[in-house]
Amino acid sequence: MHISEGILQGPVLAAGFAGAALIAAATMRKLDMEEIPKISVITSVFFVASLIKVPIGPTSVHLILNGLVAVVLGWRAFPAIMLGIILQAIIFGHGGVTVIGVNSVMLGGGALVAYMVWQQRHRFDFARREFIFGAMAGATATISSGLVLALALLTTGEAFGGVAIAVLAAHVPIMLIEGAVVGAAAEFLNRVKPEMLAGRNAPSA
Repeated sequence: MHISEGILQGPVLAAGFAGAALIAAATMRKLDMEEIPKISVITSVFFVASLIKVPIGPTSVHLILNGLVAVVLGWRAFPAIMLGIILQAIIFGHGGVTVIGVNSVMLGGGALVAYMVWQQRHRFDFARREFIFGAMAGATATISSGLVLALALLTTGEAFGGVAIAVLAAHVPIMLIEGAVVGAAAEFLNRVKPEMLAGRNAPSA
């Protein structure tokens, strides 16, 4: 799920970079050096997952796993995803350099929404809550990112209106798969290494 270069207009690209910089600064405050290895590993998972693409109609889809990044890293998910997007753009040309900001807001923003959903599991006490809320987080991350993608495409005019709808429709099955994958991963981590999962509190400001 990347927006390519040459589609969006200058003001939208500038807004993407500004938004990404602000969110990254907020989510990286008081970053502990001990967090770096964990962030690096999860960034690698996100990086590799995005390289496996499946063509569907006029677009292509792939596992995004920004929901999984969210349930493991919490608010740190945004800088991790932004780093992955930068590496993808520079090494493989995915999306492109000028859309790094927009793509970071799209995928990283979806991860932050997913983390807010994941946090709600502490309000409940029932069997397999990690699976349920992990699945909800995975699905939410995908659909939130898809909506940002569609809105960005709509800023270009009516010509991309049909493409925006097609992209959203193509990611419905991915949303379901992401939910199942993230839910299963969250449940597994909670059973074998619960400290890997993000806690309920945001990093102190």
